[in-house]
Amino acid sequence: MVKNGDLPVPPELTDDMSQAAALPNSSPAKVFTFYALSVIGAIGGFVLICRYGQGLTAAAPAAGAAEATLKAAQDHALFHVLTALVAVIVAGRLIGWLFKHIGQPAVIGEVVAGILLGPSLLGWLYPDAYAALLPPSVAPHLGVIAQIAVILYMFLVGLEFDAAMLQKKGHVAVAISHASIITPFLLGGGLALWLYPRLSTSDVPFDVFALFLGVSMSVTAFPVLARILTDRGMTKTPLGVVALTCAAADDVTAWCLLAFVVAVAQAQVSSVFGIFALSLAYMATMFFVVRPILSRVAHSRYFGELNQGVLAVIFVALLVSALTTEWIGVHAIFGAFVLGAIVPHDSVIARELPDKLQNIIAVLFLPAFFAFTGMRTRIGLVSGMEAWLICGVIVLIATLGKFGGTLTAARVTGLGWRDSAALGALMNTRGLMELIVLNIGLDLGVISEKLFAMLVIMALVTTLSTTPTLHYIMGRDLTKEPQPSTI
Repeated sequence: MVKNGDLPVPPELTDDMSQAAALPNSSPAKVFTFYALSVIGAIGGFVLICRYGQGLTAAAPAAGAAEATLKAAQDHALFHVLTALVAVIVAGRLIGWLFKHIGQPAVIGEVVAGILLGPSLLGWLYPDAYAALLPPSVAPHLGVIAQIAVILYMFLVGLEFDAAMLQKKGHVAVAISHASIITPFLLGGGLALWLYPRLSTSDVPFDVFALFLGVSMSVTAFPVLARILTDRGMTKTPLGVVALTCAAADDVTAWCLLAFVVAVAQAQVSSVFGIFALSLAYMATMFFVVRPILSRVAHSRYFGELNQGVLAVIFVALLVSALTTEWIGVHAIFGAFVLGAIVPHDSVIARELPDKLQNIIAVLFLPAFFAFTGMRTRIGLVSGMEAWLICGVIVLIATLGKFGGTLTAARVTGLGWRDSAALGALMNTRGLMELIVLNIGLDLGVISEKLFAMLVIMALVTTLSTTPTLHYIMGRDLTKEPQPSTI
């Protein structure tokens, strides 16, 4: 009889229990003796095998020794890569937390952490510790992870890009964003006349140097700007909507300019037209062929949820798009951004994928990019009064170009002085997007390590100045409606 609260035992389990009860009840001493003899016999047998094998001979190592050496080097590099990731994640979290509590974007604290772990601070104060943590041999491995991080990050930026904003306020956004690009671009080109004989070499054509310096002055960090607006409750305000729209238009234009510069830098003048033709064919294919197909598929029942099959299709498409633009000669990040931008904004992919990816990318992958950037940033190269004067001029020109161009265009389109100035301060945010551009320039050999360090300083200073400048201009009433121009 089954007692109250007990569960009946299934018949198959009853049979197994009966068979177990029928097994012989051996004594513990007998079982232990058998086990001990088995272990001793195995050890003794293996010892005899080893003694017999010592008299045998084998073929010479040949290529095996080289392979073993390569494997040991790879294992050593893996150890340093993992150690560097642990260090930069922990330091980035701590410094990012401090920056957030003083009203700055946490991502800038993570960038600073990567620089502090590089030769600029750790390598200067404790060279042995820096050599143990980030030896030069680890840079290529860390660089590959950093490239993957940037590709994934730019795909997310493209996913969060809402083309509908440009359609709603397209005329205002295009006018302001293009003014905020044209002005610093021209100023950067003019600055190249002064910097080229001082910070470049004869193997870099002046036009390529001037183009890249102009682009580096023109970048606005859309994700950091969005984070600043979100932290201050300005995302839904008219000024916040205008700022986001302008930053989105700025992003598209800046990446097209960067693709142009990369094409010029990587090819001879005769082959640049071929790269542009392939780029136009790629863009036409993505927007007029892939986008309608993707829109139909993304809204079908097969893409009703983000299962492993759907994610596999997305990542294959991402890699193919990145490979295509890399093959064309305009860098893989451009393909990643374009694919993200053509994904329907109301699809399950655009709604749910950022939530699934952004944490792992921000916490694990981007720190590799910060560490890699930190390894390449040598603040010590900016030494002496002349070098710091040049660095100060770069910061001043970058700020005046972005702020002045945005302010002028905003006033012309009807905004008041205060809101135009606030918009200019927001568009001066460069952040992580600027670092991506600078790393591309260093990889291409367009800029030197010294100029790279100066431009990194410019990116940090302009981004860090955004929040206090915005607070000074807007005061405490950050959500107030934009005031129209009185002229």
